[in-house]
Amino acid sequence: MTDQTSSINIGGGIQTGTGMTGTAPAAKPPAPAVGGYHWGTGRRKTAVARVRIKPGSGKFVIHGREIKDYFYDPRYQADVVAPLKATKSIGKFDVFVNVRGGGQTGQAGAIVMGIARALCKADPTLEPILRDGKYLTRDSRKVERKKPGQPGARKRFQFSKR
Repeated sequence: MTDQTSSINIGGGIQTGTGMTGTAPAAKPPAPAVGGYHWGTGRRKTAVARVRIKPGSGKFVIHGREIKDYFYDPRYQADVVAPLKATKSIGKFDVFVNVRGGGQTGQAGAIVMGIARALCKADPTLEPILRDGKYLTRDSRKVERKKPGQPGARKRFQFSKR
């Protein structure tokens, strides 16, 4: 009886680009600026923020108003500039925001995400910092709808056994 061996090639050929050589993948080049601006869209609850940033003196405008005139609560003011602080970009970019829908909390959250996405387009090396700070993670929580036959989304009318 003859012993025959066969070679089996699983995977269909030569593997390339698997990182076996020990070199890191090349960093993404920055996205081209449209009209000198880098765009980012952020969403939170029902709010949608369209953010444009460009290299500048650090001006921050929301609907043509300064940040202190738009958000009176210092908590929201701090939240909105948090991605710029995390990346040490305060004073390096002019930020222009248009935001629609939602309330103050939703709008502030949408602006944060929009700024983070625009910063990633302007400088892809900032992405790990923004990911670690959770500025690029979409918060998908929304208000649960009211169901028929009950007073709210979860609340029930009082049950009477007798």
